Amino acid sequence: MAEPEQVDVVVVGLGVGGEEVAGRLAEAGLSVVGIERNLVGGECPYWGCIPSKMMIRAANALAEARRVDGLAGTAQVRPDWAPVAKRIREEATDTWNDRVAVERFTGRGGRFVRGSGRLEGPGRVRVGDQVFQARYGVVLGTGTRPAVPPIDGLAGTPYWTNREAIEVEELPESLLVLGGGAIGLELSQVFARFGVRVTVVEAMDRVLAVEEPEASEVAAAALRADGVEIHTGVRAERVDHDGERFTLRGAGGVEFTGERLLVVTGRRAHLDELGLDTVGVDASQRYLPVDDRMQVTDGLWAVGDVTGEGAFTHVAMYQAAIVIADLLDRARHARAGADPSGTASVVGGAMGAASALSASGSSGSAGTVPRADYRALPRVTFTDPEVGAVGLTEEQARARGINVQVGFSKLADSTRGWIHRVGDEGFIKVVADADQGVLIGATSVGPAGGEVLSGLVVAVHGAVPVSQLRHMIYAYPTFHRAIEAALGNLH
Repeated sequence: MAEPEQVDVVVVGLGVGGEEVAGRLAEAGLSVVGIERNLVGGECPYWGCIPSKMMIRAANALAEARRVDGLAGTAQVRPDWAPVAKRIREEATDTWNDRVAVERFTGRGGRFVRGSGRLEGPGRVRVGDQVFQARYGVVLGTGTRPAVPPIDGLAGTPYWTNREAIEVEELPESLLVLGGGAIGLELSQVFARFGVRVTVVEAMDRVLAVEEPEASEVAAAALRADGVEIHTGVRAERVDHDGERFTLRGAGGVEFTGERLLVVTGRRAHLDELGLDTVGVDASQRYLPVDDRMQVTDGLWAVGDVTGEGAFTHVAMYQAAIVIADLLDRARHARAGADPSGTASVVGGAMGAASALSASGSSGSAGTVPRADYRALPRVTFTDPEVGAVGLTEEQARARGINVQVGFSKLADSTRGWIHRVGDEGFIKVVADADQGVLIGATSVGPAGGEVLSGLVVAVHGAVPVSQLRHMIYAYPTFHRAIEAALGNLH
């Protein structure tokens, strides 16, 4: 058996986090092998964030045109899916070809290998017939896949996941959506606005169950206004497909039919494929547990959805910066140790890059590798209105025994909301720790809910005293001015 090839770092899985780690380390001068079996860039550019937001942008344009009648005369709207599908195919995904992404990585100095990487011991990775031994470490960024529930009859039917929904060239007449989370609601609203008859079936007692109840109410009302049927508290028990239509049967005998069935009931990591047992890590876990430097175990890091810290591109990129700094720091110390004179350096300026990244960390002092901090993790559901949230919900805060204060203001009661008139549904809700005098969570729902959220993220992340927030100057007339009203209502 041939000896494994020695390299500095191996990155298994080149989604947004893995690609960033591999590319930045290669750019810094380390010898990096990046392994990906599907498309470099991962879910986000091909089936997630980018194409779905193109769909949402188009659907929102239709909705806004339909609002002309309430504001500025009359308008007639004729939906056409063809330009949307064309834009996704040609602009976002290159017809689901990652040539540009691969060239971007190799152009930064990385070495790309197409295939499935698997650990064969500390620092050792096999992909096909090739085996690599990493001097400094291995990074896992293998992401997640749709979690398809074991519903009787579902397997073997031509159901959709988010991928088929994104790739669709011709819209169905009707669509059943199993799952009322963020992805389910976003896609449901898009298809409904393009004339598809949509029915959402959710097992929980409300849609967007991880968010504030008030957000669930606003989102559900908005989708119903677009013609979407929403059925909550329904546990799916059986799926049938007769060659033309799906039938979804729920507990209690309820029954729904549709031309297509979209299953969006969550995602899961597939850890059993990674050879984790060879490095003493339990592969039966739902996600890979990592410390605040993103280390699974010594010499093994993980980034992105596989860590279970939130299936968001911004989380993967945040974690990637920490891994980059940690690995460059390790390389710097290893090179210095190999050269007692202290003159050794990682080619391409890796030591300088490590110092710069370390010094810019969100926590820890200058010169140390930044530590992960998820207290102010932002999340946005891009329905219309948008649902933005950060930190803890009221229920989560109370469950932790925090002395909670809550402030609430309706967007329609603000001057900007009154001016906006049509489509001004939304609110600001802030959750404060009364003992500490700081915000620990907030929700911003409205036409620009995700953008308004940014100021609330700063407040939570920076632990800005509520007394200071109350005495800020809020521009008039803006949607974010409703934050001031919510803070004034804290009790």
